[in-house]
Amino acid sequence: MLESHPQAVEVLDPVTRQNILHMAIKYRGLAIFNILKKSKSITSRLAYRIDTDGNTILHHAAYVSSYLVEAQGSIGPAFQLQEELRWMARVKKIIPSHYAMHQNNQGLTAQKLFEKEHANDLKLAKGWIKETAQSCSTLFLTPALVATVAYAAAFTAPGGNDNYGVPVLRHSTFFVTFAVSDIISLIFSLTSLCTFLSILTSPIEYKNFHHSLPFRLHLGFALLFLSLVSTMLTFTAAVVLLIHHQKMWTTSLIYVVALLPVSVFGLSQFPLYEGFRQCVKYISKEIKPIISSIRGVFGFS
Repeated sequence: MLESHPQAVEVLDPVTRQNILHMAIKYRGLAIFNILKKSKSITSRLAYRIDTDGNTILHHAAYVSSYLVEAQGSIGPAFQLQEELRWMARVKKIIPSHYAMHQNNQGLTAQKLFEKEHANDLKLAKGWIKETAQSCSTLFLTPALVATVAYAAAFTAPGGNDNYGVPVLRHSTFFVTFAVSDIISLIFSLTSLCTFLSILTSPIEYKNFHHSLPFRLHLGFALLFLSLVSTMLTFTAAVVLLIHHQKMWTTSLIYVVALLPVSVFGLSQFPLYEGFRQCVKYISKEIKPIISSIRGVFGFS
């Protein structure tokens, strides 16, 4: 339509005086929103429009009455609220800065309207994050146990030590695997424990659900998963060191049995992988300027 009849973009609803940008934001039409954003001239004209109720496009981003939050398919109320906060931030970038303080006919700014409309969502998100934190209290035993096992394994080398305290099987490739995976397991498990603890001590407010709390939750589960993988690698390498002279099928069976618990845990937490991918993307985005500055200081190519 925009290609065939560009003037159609200016059409307004005769009753509400809302344009296509109001509608796209109101019903969370991300695809239409992105199409309109491609033309800055069109977006700037449409973003200035205020409907008959005194609502800007940012007010419509705050409303939830026109669609179901649950329809987004997010995993949990905290992530649903995060999506809503991201939507508000996305819309806020294309409006004039002073429109953020504009009040509609009810005397509400977009931010106040958002807090009013999402009061129940915040309540659900708070309850969900607290329940998750309480569940993490049980999970705290897991990273703590993993860390304890990893710490104990570091001082119990497979095959024992000689008279000088040097591991007998230190020249084996599996011994290197055992040592490295044991260290990684200890680091990841303790970091996971600290991450979960930081969730419990964080203030539970709107701004924290935008990035901080979901990021920490994804990161904590990812680190816990990696620590479990490292622990199973440590166990497998230790057992193979002790029975490396056995038949090949015995060793293969050990691999399967060792990786089975990790696989089950990984599949059960599969929905969190997308969040972990976003965490990695965010971390890499934050680290790139630091790496660039270091290269500039030391003259690295």
